[in-house]
Amino acid sequence: MDFADGKILAHVKEGVGTVVFNQPEKRNAMSIAMWDGLAAALDAFAADAAVRCVVLEGAGGKAFVSGADISQFEQNRSDAEAQRHYNAKTSHGRRKLAEFPKPVIAKIQGFCMGGGLGIAMSCDMRIAGAGSEFGIPAARLGIAYGFDMVKNLVSLVGPAHAHFILMTGGRITAEEAERIGLVNKIHPAESLDAEVAKITAAIAQNAPLSLAANKRTVRAVLADPAERDMAAIAAAADACFDSADYREGRRAFMEKRKPVFTGA
Repeated sequence: MDFADGKILAHVKEGVGTVVFNQPEKRNAMSIAMWDGLAAALDAFAADAAVRCVVLEGAGGKAFVSGADISQFEQNRSDAEAQRHYNAKTSHGRRKLAEFPKPVIAKIQGFCMGGGLGIAMSCDMRIAGAGSEFGIPAARLGIAYGFDMVKNLVSLVGPAHAHFILMTGGRITAEEAERIGLVNKIHPAESLDAEVAKITAAIAQNAPLSLAANKRTVRAVLADPAERDMAAIAAAADACFDSADYREGRRAFMEKRKPVFTGA
């Protein structure tokens, strides 16, 4: 599948859906059309029961996503009113990623900057290749990032590191990103694909209802208490205990074999 005139590519293999940001000539900078394409790809993966988890990655090996496509700033983000329109145009894709029910991994190689880091922080895990660089250069452009992105940053690295990243506007290495909790793991660039494949294979073998319930609960822990749907969390847990997969998991444990989960 391809979207946004081929700048968003998507495919499924062995239970793993992959989205590729495919604008390497601009270090995969996100255009408005690419946000729409990302939303469409995620919708397709959400509806496909064969997809157990999703990987986001950048084409070309030099960048995950280097940020928003700055060539569109003059037309679409020239002042506060234009920025509000830009947010409205891109909010669909952002919301689809933030609310996606299945596990999502950001596979990062190269630059992961600004809005690209925002995309990575909206994923459940971030696995980076050595030599990757991270940063939010908002202060160098004279702009501010929205609440949701800053909240994600603070939840991952804490307020002190968030202040450093936002106030300096500089870049940090993959090693520093791992140290402060911005990424889960780093691996040599040549083994990054294999390491991410190990993680996705493990996730794809697990029970889909359990994965979705646990993801929902983690999100609720980080949400404002007033926004927590505790009834939905309880219902998701009940669905796990009432599922055929739970019965299969018990049988497999007793029979000392790997379970075969169907998501039912």
